[in-house]
Order: sequence, then structure tokens, then C-alpha cells
Amino acid sequence: MDEVEVSVRMPAVGVVLDADVAVPEGATGVVLFAHGSGSGRHSPRNRFVARELRRARLATVLADLLTAEEERVDARTGHLRFDIALLAARVGAVADLLPRDELTRGLAIGLFGASTGAAAALVAAATRPDTVRAVVSRGGRPDLAEERLRAVTQPTLLIVGERDPIVADLNREAVGGLGGRAALEIVPHASHLFEEPGALEEVARLATGWFLRHLAPRAAG
Repeated sequence: MDEVEVSVRMPAVGVVLDADVAVPEGATGVVLFAHGSGSGRHSPRNRFVARELRRARLATVLADLLTAEEERVDARTGHLRFDIALLAARVGAVADLLPRDELTRGLAIGLFGASTGAAAALVAAATRPDTVRAVVSRGGRPDLAEERLRAVTQPTLLIVGERDPIVADLNREAVGGLGGRAALEIVPHASHLFEEPGALEEVARLATGWFLRHLAPRAAG
């Protein structure tokens, strides 16, 4: 399948972020990834999921949510990866650019968040009900979105591993607190990073199905 892939720099709330944008031929939607816990656009797990999404004709945007200097600071302190307000503002800023970008204009937008990035994706979605159409969380911390969960009215899928009991419990509590359609999927035998054989493939399958369903072009009228 033919696709266009470019590396770009995107302005976001006073900083400029590096991003990789890939758009397959005939794309029907675009998924913006919100990385967490010190991860960035080179995360092998997120890049695997992104490749599977593109096979289903969904464009992907993998953006670093921290600048190079911020990443160096966070490597020492670890505090920026838990600054949900900062990360959410940047996810939202990038999402706001997509309808105006030549490559992604006209495509319905979904957010895929991992770890603390899932909380950032949920907060960004809560403030953009007309921009973001769907959300998927992988091993996420939706509890860190706190009171904003109720304002998330978009269809939201929470995916956690069976062998990640603390995070699984946090997601069970969160699924009932979301303001719109929500679902929880527990991947059997999977731990937090979904490193077990077939686990990440199952994440990609679930995410692809959710986004295809909820980012599908709407019929006129």
C-alpha cells in the first residue's frame, strides 16, 4: 500500500515538537499518539500499533510531547511525564493542527494514549468534543485525568493487561466514570508493557477495530 510519511515540526503552546506523520492511500481517519512515562515518538510499541493502524488505512501522527531539553530534564527528575496538564495541552495543540494540515485535512481524529499519555489524551479529548472523535488507552492511567473523565463524551476504549493488576483496577474504576460510551478490554496473560507473544498484536487489533468503527466517514445529512 502506498503511503506518504514525513517528519515535521509542530508548534504547540510555546514550544515546537518533532513528529512523524504517515498517511496511507485512501486514509479514512487519523490517530494521534500520546506517549507517556518518558516515552516518545520512537517507542517501539506505539510504532508497532501505528503500523497496524496504517494497514487498515488509518493515518498516524507520532509526536514527541517533550522537547529535547525537557526530555533531558525528565530523564533526571521524572516529573514532566506526570505533568498531565502540560502533556494534555500539547496533545490538544497538535490535534488542533490536524484539520488544517494538508496531509490530514478532512480526516476524523482519534487519540491513542499509553501510560500517563492516556490521561493526557483523555483530558485533551474532554476539551475538544468537536475535534476528537474517539480515544483508545493502552495500559493507561485514566485516574490521572481526575474530574475530567466525566467530560469525555467520545467513545473510549481502555485496554489493560491481565498481569497488570493495579492498573487494571484503576481502569475498572475509570470506565464507569467516563461521560460517553466506554469499554474495557483485558488482554489475557499480558503484563503492563504487553511484551508477551501476541499481546501487542491483540492491542493493535482492538485499537484498529475501535478506530475504524468510530472514525468512519459520516454519511451526509
